[in-house]
Amino acid sequence: MSALPPCPQCSMENTYPDGSNYVCADCGHEWPMVETAKTDDSSGAVVKDANGNVLSDGDSVVLIKDLKVKGSSITLKMGTKVKSIRLVGGDHEVDCKMDAGSFMLKACYLRKA
Repeated sequence: MSALPPCPQCSMENTYPDGSNYVCADCGHEWPMVETAKTDDSSGAVVKDANGNVLSDGDSVVLIKDLKVKGSSITLKMGTKVKSIRLVGGDHEVDCKMDAGSFMLKACYLRKA
């Protein structure tokens, strides 16, 4: 058994040290040997709307432009009010429910109501 960690991307154990990084020979992913301090997502990630206001769970927001829903014929209209948003990590920071269904939206298309 080797003391080297498996690759965090592909989970294969074929890794080797290279300078200050580990490298996966299978997928080519590199990551630092020294683990960086993990931050709590709720305190470290600040999500801001299009006007720069800080958003939090439970806020009400308004769409600032028409948004076409990918893979559907639905268009979310500008000015639609969304109540009780939930902040999540990732590319689309806001999770919400509307009459048209559940959606994940980017905060840059929202303003705090």
